[in-house]
Amino acid sequence: MGACCSCHRVERIDSLYIEDEVIEKPIEDEELYVRRGDHGACVRLQESSKYVSTFIQQGKKGTNQDAMTVWENFTGDRDMLFCGVFDGHGPSGHKVARYVRDLLPSKLSSSCKGSNVSVSTAVGEAGDENGDNVDSDSDKSQNQFFSSWKARILKSFKEMDEELEGDAAIESYCSGSTAVAVIKQKEHLIIANLGDSRAVICTRDDQDLLVAEQLTVDLKPNLRSEFERIRSCQGRVMAMDGEPNVYRVWMPDEDCPGLAMARAFGDFCLKDFGLISTPEVYYRKLTEKDEFVVLATDGIWDVLSNNEVIRIVASASKRSMAARLLVDRAVRAWRYKYPCAKVDDCAVVCLFLKRQRPLLTKSLSEVTELSLTYPELGSQNYISSARSDDGLDTVLNCQVKESPAEVPAENEQLADSSGNLPRRETLIRNRRRPTRNLENVEERT
Repeated sequence: MGACCSCHRVERIDSLYIEDEVIEKPIEDEELYVRRGDHGACVRLQESSKYVSTFIQQGKKGTNQDAMTVWENFTGDRDMLFCGVFDGHGPSGHKVARYVRDLLPSKLSSSCKGSNVSVSTAVGEAGDENGDNVDSDSDKSQNQFFSSWKARILKSFKEMDEELEGDAAIESYCSGSTAVAVIKQKEHLIIANLGDSRAVICTRDDQDLLVAEQLTVDLKPNLRSEFERIRSCQGRVMAMDGEPNVYRVWMPDEDCPGLAMARAFGDFCLKDFGLISTPEVYYRKLTEKDEFVVLATDGIWDVLSNNEVIRIVASASKRSMAARLLVDRAVRAWRYKYPCAKVDDCAVVCLFLKRQRPLLTKSLSEVTELSLTYPELGSQNYISSARSDDGLDTVLNCQVKESPAEVPAENEQLADSSGNLPRRETLIRNRRRPTRNLENVEERT
């Protein structure tokens, strides 16, 4: 365990912090960020395109452990895109995140290319996944297609984790990465989630107002199904005294590594104790009401609600600037909400679903001024007693005072592997409340 703490790597950083400002280094070689992938796909590690806006920024906790990628013409199909964000943790989390970023899309592309199921077929199980009615004449083929997609995704994630474990060049015993990814083809959207990064879609309600719908569940250790699996494998789930709202996974007889999520690539010290690398896979059939999808690491979601995120993205005057605008607002929110804390890394991919047009017709102040929620965001005069959130995804070799933890009530299950999507969040509900104990887990409908 101690060896994990001494892992170091000289990493090229794309930005430098001078006081509280970020100075961007110019991109000297575009090929570092845009290159060719399998089957002629255009792979973007940064930069934006007609339908995609991306931005990544190092926080102030050390090496940037976030990563992201966009594959246009995925599997060689002009109508297909792959987008993913990855949040590393642990001493070598940056290596794991980039390793997964580079290899996972290639594995999925290769497995999908060899499939006999037509990608033009509508994705199956839509009626079970999001409540939409499915034409009975196409039920069989649709179910077959979705089952095939899900099987390929599960297989690719499993192979990815096995390959990571076998690569001696990357220390992944107590380092790992989350992953949230979407594959879009025409009106079909498949979502795969591993860990606590998140995907949210912006859609319109019956009054034509923009609303947020969360596409994934944050797979935290205090979710009932995750908690029970970890406990059945002799792992421990508990919070530290200084972080009563952050539940972590610990080894049976050692107070490490303290992982703040229930699923991840890597972290092989916990794989025998309930941590898994199996993603939850969902499907959504897109409609004319759907505007864009936002994928982001927890550096965004820890300080901004789903609805704040979609309102910020919708307010961008240029699509290419949407992701950067969101990161900028998140950094401001970090400084306001947690002035004593170090800003976390942030990685964002915005996938726009239509040709560009104004998303909002009301005044700009209605959607862009974060002072609607945080009126003091523009001020640097913070009170010294304000809250601090320096929480890490992993905590190595720390002393933990264990307190009894009970399983959530039978009717309080939030996440499972059935593919049901999390419930809709409207503009009225714009705050995530931390759970104080395992009995207060919010039920997902």
